[in-house]
Amino acid sequence: MSLLKVYPDAEALGAALAAEIVTGIAVAAAQGRRYLLGCPGGRSLVGTYEAVAGLLRSAPMDLAHVVIVMMDDYLDDAPGPVRRVPTDALHSCERFARLRIAEPWSRAVGPWHGIQDDHVWVPDPGDPPRYDERISAAGGIDLFLLATGASDGHVAFNPPGCDLTEGTRVVRLAESTRRDNLVTFPHFGTLDQVPRRGISVGPATIAGLSKRVRLVATGAEKARSVARVVATTRWEPDWPATIVHASRQAELWTDPAASGSTVAEAANHPRQLGS
Repeated sequence: MSLLKVYPDAEALGAALAAEIVTGIAVAAAQGRRYLLGCPGGRSLVGTYEAVAGLLRSAPMDLAHVVIVMMDDYLDDAPGPVRRVPTDALHSCERFARLRIAEPWSRAVGPWHGIQDDHVWVPDPGDPPRYDERISAAGGIDLFLLATGASDGHVAFNPPGCDLTEGTRVVRLAESTRRDNLVTFPHFGTLDQVPRRGISVGPATIAGLSKRVRLVATGAEKARSVARVVATTRWEPDWPATIVHASRQAELWTDPAASGSTVAEAANHPRQLGS
C-alpha cells in the first residue's frame, strides 16, 4: 500500500525529498556501495535537484559512487537505425541529466568528488533489455523519482494501456503524452515537432528493480492524476501513475493544489492511498 504525503508547497516538498536523497547517498557511501537514483527529466523534479545541490554545497561529500539512472529519452524520427536524439537537442534527457543534475551536484562538492562521467545512464534503443539487466546487476535502484503526465497519467513514456510486465523498450508516444510535452518543452512550438517515439523504462523496471519510489505531483494541473492515483489501491493500466501501488516502499508526494488537502491535514495526517 502506498502512502500519500502532502506538503505545504512545492518548495517544501523539494527540500524534504532532497534530504532523503542526500541521506541515501551518505548511507550507501558508509556501506561501500553504489547509490542508484532513478530520475525523470522535465519540470516536476527540478526543484528537488536544485535543493540537493544546495545541501551538497552546505555539506560536501564524495559522489563517485552515485549513479544517475535516467528513465527515458526521445528517439530521432529520421529514417535509419533507431537512435536517441542528439545530446545537444533541448529535449535530450541525457542533456538534462548532465546540465541539471550531474554538473550542478559535482560543482557543489568540488573537484575530484563529483559524479563520474560514465555514471549517467540512459537506455540504449539498440538493446533495451540490457538496461534492466544493468540495473539489476548493480543491485537495483535505491530510490526512483517519478513524475506523472497531467492529462493521461503517463510515467516515463509508458502510455495508457501498457502492461505491468513490460520492461525497458522502445515505445510510441501517446498523443496525449506528446501534448503534455509541448508544455514541458515550449521550443517544440507545434505537436508535429514533438518526437513520436521514445526509449523508456517499463512498469516492470520501476516496480521490480526499485527499492523505494516517490511519485511527485504538484500544482493544480496535476490534480486529475493525483485523484486517479488516490482513488485506487492497485495498478490500473489505463493510468500508469498507479505503478506506485505495485512498487515497494512507494509514496505519492504532492501539495494542496494537486491534492485538494489542507496544509494542516498535510502536516499532521499522512495517509494510505485509497483510504
